[in-house]
Amino acid sequence: ALQPEDLATENLEKYHCIIAGIRAYQVRTDLVEHNIRLLEYVEQGGVFIVQYNTPSTWNRTQYGPYKAKIVDRKDRVTDETAPMTILMPEHRAFHYPNKITQNDFDNWVQERGLYFPSSWDENFDAILSSNDPGEDPRDGGLLVAQYGEGYYIYTGYAWFRQLPAGVPGAYRIFTNMI
Repeated sequence: ALQPEDLATENLEKYHCIIAGIRAYQVRTDLVEHNIRLLEYVEQGGVFIVQYNTPSTWNRTQYGPYKAKIVDRKDRVTDETAPMTILMPEHRAFHYPNKITQNDFDNWVQERGLYFPSSWDENFDAILSSNDPGEDPRDGGLLVAQYGEGYYIYTGYAWFRQLPAGVPGAYRIFTNMI
């Protein structure tokens, strides 16, 4: 784990990917303080994956390279069996190193995801969609933007539940993001 002093002074270019945990901007003041360094890291070729944040924290500052707004906690998918739609089947995130299929969304636990952005800058690609029965599709659960030479990824999908539960498809998809 990167410590506060690492974010402040370490050469971040030595990392292929940096991952911010759930609600990281709410609890890591050093992340907020050194966010510009993380955006520079992406611009220079890194991959930065940001897991879900709450609306009050995220919307106040907009930490990404482009705007994305989370309206409220209703922007979620609570049914862990809700159908998943791959919006951009040609996207590299679905092909390398793992070929992602509908089977990779089987056996998820507790929910699909939460705190999905409901609007975002055109530089983000929404690449997955899901929704609870009877609700409109929620396309903001996995947003990918090329920024400079690297990639900034915001994801509201519940990786923090799927990975500890050993869900094979979640590992395959998360590996592709990395």
